[in-house]
Amino acid sequence: MSTSDLTLAGETLPAANPETILSDADLAALRRAVQVLERPSLAARLSSAAGAPLDIIGRSLPAPVTEAVGRSTEVAMRGAMRVALATLPRNEIAPAEGTDIGTVTAKAESRLSRLLGSGDTKHKAMAALSGAVGGAFGLATLAVELPVSTTLMLRSIAEIAREQGEDLETPEGALACVQVFALGGRVADETGARSALTESGYFAVRAALAKTLSEAARYAGSKTLLDQSAPALIRFTAQVAARFGLVVSQKVAAQAVPILGAFGGAAVNTAFMNHFQSTARAHFTIRRLERTYGAVAVRAAYEIEKAALGPA
Repeated sequence: MSTSDLTLAGETLPAANPETILSDADLAALRRAVQVLERPSLAARLSSAAGAPLDIIGRSLPAPVTEAVGRSTEVAMRGAMRVALATLPRNEIAPAEGTDIGTVTAKAESRLSRLLGSGDTKHKAMAALSGAVGGAFGLATLAVELPVSTTLMLRSIAEIAREQGEDLETPEGALACVQVFALGGRVADETGARSALTESGYFAVRAALAKTLSEAARYAGSKTLLDQSAPALIRFTAQVAARFGLVVSQKVAAQAVPILGAFGGAAVNTAFMNHFQSTARAHFTIRRLERTYGAVAVRAAYEIEKAALGPA
């Protein structure tokens, strides 16, 4: 049975072509999202920023560096999780009898402002600054620079999510922002080879994360005070960190180019930010379309557009 067929009372009935369900504008938005999600361009961006060929960017890092990247990535993801969960409404701010509703609303907006920033340009400038530090001082600053740049990226991702109609005061919406770091981890080396973590398509990655994301969202939605060491949150964070670490390794390799220096480090971090902003915009476009047309119709249309791209 094709993805555009429906089964009803034992009969297979042809459904409408999913491309005819979406409006022209939404179909164009979907097409752009598929291009971003199925043709990750981070390696090319990093090569351009570092002024180095793909074989340098895609090279294997020494074991000590890989271990440092792993540790820093885990710390960065734990920090991102804390920031994301800080936006969720907690029971203690529920309006009591006689409470000014304006005060409660202001508290909610204050929470949200910790995650949302003032635009892509500001986030890119701050990311460039942190990258300049990393480029000037090398791997020694990774443990400090990566959590900072990750938090900046999360703020930008959250702003993009809000623009696409995402409710960031729900556990699902907040954690979908963190999920972007895993979706942006689909990279390939110069030969086109992919690791076991990166060989799947966009929907396959979402499916792989679905269970742990659902568990984390249920936990976050049921607790007044969140325990960051809760197994549900740890599992989700670890899954995201594993994929995010692959991209961080490429970033570190680019910043390790001997002639790079502070200026090149800033360019690499800007490319890094651009990559995740593009991924976030594509991801939350898909989620917006799913809310409008339903997941089945969007998935079917997505597969058609993906097939039209041809082999990777």
